[in-house]
Amino acid sequence: MTRRGDGATIGAVDADVVVVGAGAVGLACAAELSQAGLSVVVAERHASPGQETSSRNSQVLHAGIYYPAGSLKAGLCVRGNRSLSEFCEAHGVPFRRLGKWLLALVPDEEARLAEVVAGGRANGVILEAVPLARFRQEEPHVRAVAAVLSPSTGILDVHGLFRALRVIAEENGASFAMRHTLVAAAPARGGYELLFTGPSGEEARVTASCVVNAAGLDADTVAAMPGLDVEAADYRLSWTKGNYFRIRGGKRHLARRLLYPVPPSGHGSLLGIHLTVDLDGGLKLGPDIEVLVDRRQDYAVDEGRWDSFLASARRYLPSLEPDDLSPDQSGIRPRLQRPGGPFRDFVLAEESARGLPRWVNLVGIESPGLTCCLEIAREVRSLLRD
Repeated sequence: MTRRGDGATIGAVDADVVVVGAGAVGLACAAELSQAGLSVVVAERHASPGQETSSRNSQVLHAGIYYPAGSLKAGLCVRGNRSLSEFCEAHGVPFRRLGKWLLALVPDEEARLAEVVAGGRANGVILEAVPLARFRQEEPHVRAVAAVLSPSTGILDVHGLFRALRVIAEENGASFAMRHTLVAAAPARGGYELLFTGPSGEEARVTASCVVNAAGLDADTVAAMPGLDVEAADYRLSWTKGNYFRIRGGKRHLARRLLYPVPPSGHGSLLGIHLTVDLDGGLKLGPDIEVLVDRRQDYAVDEGRWDSFLASARRYLPSLEPDDLSPDQSGIRPRLQRPGGPFRDFVLAEESARGLPRWVNLVGIESPGLTCCLEIAREVRSLLRD
């Protein structure tokens, strides 16, 4: 086992806990569980942490506005907004609480904006109705008929967060095996035996008392490995790709805060093409929505979507010119909710009831999973303790 496993084989290892996946949630679980005195092995198929969903997003610290009251997404996000900002400040992770505007762009959207605000306030989120004159003074380049401020929304450096969580985990004895892909898992005496393939195709076996499935895009595949019926559990994921376009540097003056046009009813957790402000002041639009039926990790940005991005952004940034946009990045979300289907919450499940004691599945951890990562890790610790 390597302390900073940058591809070396892990060999045969015994551990209290194996965490599968080193995205934001997997790293947070490693930090939390290692601080509890458990021996932890983190296995990640990529060469470095956070290469999939955790880093290919808007990097927003969400407030908890859009999720049904009483849901995990709502409760964990509201708590995570506080705990993650405090963590960033304590560990030197770059972070800015910029705030965001919730916008009605036409009069017909004002009633929907009021619904969103009422839902956010029911979750305990502070939302400030702002006179239109003040909004126009603060954001003279943005067109809207009503605006509500979410002062607790922020932006953070996700790679700085990854580094800080990994340092904590390693200082508490956790081991990392990068470029190790889980290919099989089975119950064994006192826990589970997991089979990995390493960076050169070699096999590595790990036995663990507990397993935390934080595998993100393939969390349903991993959940099925020890014999769980994924269809019966309703854990099957669909992948939703979102593209982003960058607004050229000369137009940074167009917005001071994040801009979120009000989403239509039934949006789930997909909020459409909004605008975020980077830590360095750059402006980015996205994501749009593309369901990947074949579940292929294709991160190329389709330049053919340029027209739709420009048209959407011009609804609230009318001064944008055609040459102001350029392709930026894309990301893929592991979604439980189907297009047009009912709301689906995070799955945080210790699977004793399905005959798999001390196996914890974290499934459907899409937005606001980054904001919730520390709180999810605390829930996992509680599940394993119980």
